[in-house]
Amino acid sequence: MDFKVFFQENFFMSLFTVDSEKCAQDGICAETCPMQIIAFSGAGEPPIPTPEADALCINCGHCVASCPTGALSLSTMKTEDCPAIDTEQLISPEQAAQFIRSRRSIRKYTDQKVDRQLLLKLIEIASYAPSGHNSQPVGWRVIYDSEQVLHLAGVVIDWMRHVIVNQPDLAGSLNMERLVSAWESGNERICRGAPHVVIAHAPKENRAAPAACTIGLSYLELTASAFGLGACWGGYFNAASNLWQPMKDALELPDEHVSYGALMIGYPRYAYYRIPFRNAPDISWK
Repeated sequence: MDFKVFFQENFFMSLFTVDSEKCAQDGICAETCPMQIIAFSGAGEPPIPTPEADALCINCGHCVASCPTGALSLSTMKTEDCPAIDTEQLISPEQAAQFIRSRRSIRKYTDQKVDRQLLLKLIEIASYAPSGHNSQPVGWRVIYDSEQVLHLAGVVIDWMRHVIVNQPDLAGSLNMERLVSAWESGNERICRGAPHVVIAHAPKENRAAPAACTIGLSYLELTASAFGLGACWGGYFNAASNLWQPMKDALELPDEHVSYGALMIGYPRYAYYRIPFRNAPDISWK
């Protein structure tokens, strides 16, 4: 058998397929592939995988997404299963600026719970956040029950009491005594009355995990705003998640996983009507 035919019928078919009738032979799939594992001769032939393609493909779907004719399908990702981008829903630069600048960190919430299906939808959207080599290491722990959120806030307070006694300088720099005093007077300032907390966790040995979790939570925070919800990063909550054994035990994250961020989420108690100032960005050019 001709080697080229054998290669296309065996190796080629294992990674992706190309509809020869739809293929415009424009080489866009090869150009957009981040791993550069698609070979395109431009000689009237469809693209084919390079010999190392199966080992190096990160299943990002760039080739599928960038093909204007829908000719290419990965073995794991058929083009017909990938929704087309609705250009009518693309936002303008002005809308993007308004959306980003009007976001607020919400620290007062109503008692209304967020429907589980809505939270699921938000997390599914946030899972489209970029991650190194499309590793997608982020795991999501949702503390849904509001009583459990309050209980965990109390565990954070226990950690703060421990730090106040054993590391007073650190406690002072983080205003822990004020937070503990507020808690003891009935003012819960750890989770701010949010009905839910979402944690992004991942294997601690995964080098892509810290950035992937941070970006994923950022996507979640912005998506929540678009759905009429509010969110705020829980810095104290996350610190206790990694530094206080009772908190680790309570969260029951998978073995070898750590929390890389926690986000309080719920319906805002108050609306905001203006965009406050921010410092001018510190920019250097080279």
